[in-house]
Amino acid sequence: MAFQTQSDQEMMSDINVTPLVDVMLVLLVVFIVTAPLLSQSLEVKLPKTAAVAARMDTKQQIITINAEGQIALESISLSDEELAKQLADNAAGKDDFELHVHADEAVPYGRVAQIMAIAQHAGVSKLSFMTMAGQ
Repeated sequence: MAFQTQSDQEMMSDINVTPLVDVMLVLLVVFIVTAPLLSQSLEVKLPKTAAVAARMDTKQQIITINAEGQIALESISLSDEELAKQLADNAAGKDDFELHVHADEAVPYGRVAQIMAIAQHAGVSKLSFMTMAGQ
């Protein structure tokens, strides 16, 4: 049995890319998994708004939500079912229909989300939230 000596061996100059590819794929998977979690955990401080002139080229209706969560469409109190029917009738086939939401600052976000869902199911595609001008 003959042993090779140092002078008989050639220096290996190629890099083995298999471990490099494995590490890069693992990092890619980690970023894919964690990226959606990072965007959901951001804290948001909403800015105050400046006064903006209302557009007059659309058919607008105003929905008001008081602190108790009761709703009124154009100053007429309605239940959720009546609101859905009224919005569906008003928004049917009209691309220029716009709904303005005047919500009291004490209204829970969940109630506002319910109203938004009712409006969406009724076919309202343009929805705006009215705020007070910032100080």
